[in-house]
Amino acid sequence: MVLFFTSTAADPPAMVYMGKDKVENEDLIKYAWPQDVWFHVDKLSSAHVYLRMPPTMTWDSIPQALLADCAQLVKANSIEGNKKDNLTIIYTPGSNLKKSGDMAVGQVSFHSDKQVKRVHIPKRENLIVNRLNKTKVERDVDHEQERVDRIKKENAEKRTIAAQNKKAEAELAKTREAEKAARSYDLLFEVEEDPDAPKLTGKAIEEDFM
Repeated sequence: MVLFFTSTAADPPAMVYMGKDKVENEDLIKYAWPQDVWFHVDKLSSAHVYLRMPPTMTWDSIPQALLADCAQLVKANSIEGNKKDNLTIIYTPGSNLKKSGDMAVGQVSFHSDKQVKRVHIPKRENLIVNRLNKTKVERDVDHEQERVDRIKKENAEKRTIAAQNKKAEAELAKTREAEKAARSYDLLFEVEEDPDAPKLTGKAIEEDFM
C-alpha cells in the first residue's frame, strides 16, 4: 500500500507519497519517477517520503514551504525522530538512490553524495502535519503498469513535440523561400541609375516624353 498526500505549499499543489512499510519502500525505490525526490531522516529510521515535482520544478529549486512539508512528514513518520528536536532531513533525486543485493530491506545508498542536500527541522510543526494528514489517501499501486503507462505518455508527448517542431521548421523554410523569391523578382525590375547622368526636373521629364 502507498500513502498519498497533497501539499498546498506549492502552486499547483504537489503530490507527496510514501510506502506504508519497508517492503513497499523496496518497490518505491525501484520504480521512482525521474521527477521524484526522496526524503529521509538523517542517521535515523524513518519513512521514505517522495515528492513528485511539477514539470517546471527542479530538485535543487524546491520552494522552502514545500521542503518544510516534506521534511515535517518524514519527521512525523519516524518513531525516534518524531520525539526529537533539531533534526536533519536529507533529500536527493530518486534517480540517485542506489540499491545493491547485500543491503537490508528498505536500505539505500547514493550514486553521488554530491547530489544529497540537507534541511534542518527545529521541531515538529503540528499545523503542517495535520494539514497533510487530512489529505491522506491509501491505495494499492501496480508500479510496473504505472511505469509502462508513464513511458507511453512521455513518448507520445515527445512525438507530438517533434511533429510540431518539424511543422514549424517547414513553415519557416517556406517563408524564407518566398522571401528569397520576392527579392529575386524585385531585382529583375530594378533599374540601375547612372550616377553621372543629369537629374531631370519634373518639366524636363514631361518634355522628354513629348
